[in-house]
Amino acid sequence: MRLIEADGSQIGVVDRDDALARARDQGLDLVEVAPQADPPVCKILDYGKFKYQESIRAKEARKKQSHQSVKEIKFRPKIGPHDYDTKKGHVERFLKDGHKVKVTVMFRAREMRHTEFGEQLLNRLAVDLDGLGTVEVMSKLDGRNMTMMFAPTKKKVS
Repeated sequence: MRLIEADGSQIGVVDRDDALARARDQGLDLVEVAPQADPPVCKILDYGKFKYQESIRAKEARKKQSHQSVKEIKFRPKIGPHDYDTKKGHVERFLKDGHKVKVTVMFRAREMRHTEFGEQLLNRLAVDLDGLGTVEVMSKLDGRNMTMMFAPTKKKVS
């Protein structure tokens, strides 16, 4: 096996017993870091400290990860102007927070005959949200619901 010292210097190819003896002399552990290599690579290190540092790195990576969820807002085709503004405000807030937004227009009974009202409502919302979000999935009718998906626009880093 190829052996690496605790300070990172390479010792070279040694047999397993010699590597274990070196690790014991230093009071450290012998850890196989690349078993698929030919010959396998082992490193002399403090395994408890190594696991702790790995968990810290994993925690930092999770912190830096961006979580993007899909929020949903439901409209009706005969929505009033104030209700429209309120729900549009919710969609704007979700987009500013970095979430995707699924906007659904629900049709009931005879409203299904005039699905163009739902299409007009979604197009109006797309125009109102221009700059905040982009249309990711155009409006499509799925049973009694018409949906459109918005994604937040990427912020320019300067």
